[in-house]
Amino acid sequence: MNTSEKIVENVSRLPESLQEEVLDFTYFLMQKIEKNELKSLSQAQESSMEKLWDNDEDEVWNDVPVR
Repeated sequence: MNTSEKIVENVSRLPESLQEEVLDFTYFLMQKIEKNELKSLSQAQESSMEKLWDNDEDEVWNDVPVR
């Protein structure tokens, strides 16, 4: 029996209210994964754009206030 099957088997034995908690936890884990993927993508984009951003002409933009 693989992990997914074990999870389904065990969760199906739980009362409905606890099954909802397990479902909520899976949503939390998926959001955590997506957040990490977005962070990794952002870091990759930043490193690839560094050469374009790191120049004297764009230096003035470093001091622009952020709302």
